[in-house]
Amino acid sequence: MPKKTVGLMGMDLAHSFSKKYFTDKFAAKGITDFEYENFPLSSLADFEALWNQNPELLGLNVTLPYKQTIIPYLAKLNSHARSIGAVNVIKKRSDGTLKGYNTDYYGFMKSLLPLLEPHHKKALVLGTGGASKAVQYALKELQITYKVVSRTPKRLQYSYAKLTKRVFTDYHIIINCTPLGTSPNTTEFPEIPYELLGPQHIAFDLIYKTAFLNKAKSQGAVIKNGYEMLLFQADASWKIWKK
Repeated sequence: MPKKTVGLMGMDLAHSFSKKYFTDKFAAKGITDFEYENFPLSSLADFEALWNQNPELLGLNVTLPYKQTIIPYLAKLNSHARSIGAVNVIKKRSDGTLKGYNTDYYGFMKSLLPLLEPHHKKALVLGTGGASKAVQYALKELQITYKVVSRTPKRLQYSYAKLTKRVFTDYHIIINCTPLGTSPNTTEFPEIPYELLGPQHIAFDLIYKTAFLNKAKSQGAVIKNGYEMLLFQADASWKIWKK
C-alpha cells in the first residue's frame, strides 16, 4: 500500500530541518505509513501540478517565499490563518480541496512564554513578511504591545533610523522576522543599535544561529533562536495532518 506523503514546499529547501525531523520522528515512533519529502517550487505556477503528480500527498508545510502568496490557491483557511494573513500548513481535505493553517504563531508563543518577566510588556518586530504576521498575532494573544520595524515603514511603524535609546528603554523584546542571517548568509544582521541592548532585553530570532543573536548576547541580552519554535509548529502540523 502506498505511503501517505507530507512535505515541505518553498523556494530554497537545502538547509531546511523539516525532512530530517519528520523522518526521525516517524522512525522513532514506528510510523510506517507516512513519509516526508521536500518539494522545491521555483514558482507557484507549479503548485497545482505538484498535487496532480503526487496523488498520495496529504499535506504540506509552507516556507519562504510563499506563506502569503499561497492563500489564493486554497479553498479555505482556519480562523488563525485567516486572521494572520499567512499560511505555513496545508491539508488536503476528504473532498480533495485544500485548507490552510498557521502553526507558526503557536510555536513562537510557546517558545517565548518561558522567557517573559513582568517588565516584558512591549516588543519590536523586525520585518513585515508572513512570519512577522504570525509573530504579531502571537503578541496580541499574549497581550504584549508591539511596533513593527521596516525599511519602508507604513503608518504606525518604525524605520530603523527611529530606533533610539528612548525606544529601547521602552521596548524590551526584539524579534528578528527578517531573512537576514539565513544560511548561507549567516553574517548578515538587521541594522539596529545593539549597544542599547542589555540584560533586561530579550532578543529572539526565528532563524537558528545568527549574527543578530551573537551581537545581542555580547550586550548581555537574553537570547533565543527559532529551533524550539520550529519543533512546536512542526508537532502542531503533524496533529493537523493525522486528524
